[in-house]
Amino acid sequence: MDGVYIQKILAGDSNSFAYLVKTYQDMAYSIALSLAKDEFLAEEIAHESFIECYNSLHSFQGKSKFSTWFYRIIVNTAYRTLNKKSVEFIDLDLPIHDVQDKDIPIDKLMAEERKQLINLALMEIPRNESLALRLFYLEELSLEELCEITSWTTSNAKVILHRARKRISIVLNKILKDEYNEA
Repeated sequence: MDGVYIQKILAGDSNSFAYLVKTYQDMAYSIALSLAKDEFLAEEIAHESFIECYNSLHSFQGKSKFSTWFYRIIVNTAYRTLNKKSVEFIDLDLPIHDVQDKDIPIDKLMAEERKQLINLALMEIPRNESLALRLFYLEELSLEELCEITSWTTSNAKVILHRARKRISIVLNKILKDEYNEA
């Protein structure tokens, strides 16, 4: 389906780009967040990635899936942006959502809480490990696609994934233990 819209965009129909933005905006933000570790910077990286995608779309050759090609743009944009901005950010510990339990089914609450815990844990581990886990497990990319996007060797990617799994397990256990002790 992406190919149809890509052809339309290349033929001059810039409105078709809205389809790509809608399809990939959540994924772009989550990958940027894994690398930036800051919500506002992640939004900026995602936005810049879409601009770069639009401007470079003519160079997409279709040798890989569009999503793989776009993941690479996001990763490169994130690294470029992070290299430019070596700024200290202040975490204000603002509440994420004001949820009224009575309006939301328990399954949705549990899924949202699980998602928040995973994202919190991903923020605590090194960028390359966070990126590897997000692409391999959450985006369900193959090891080959992960290596193509990150320019890692297969053995390096396996080592990073192994370390990341161990580290996120420790972080999640600590978060859950801290929450249990607070309750």
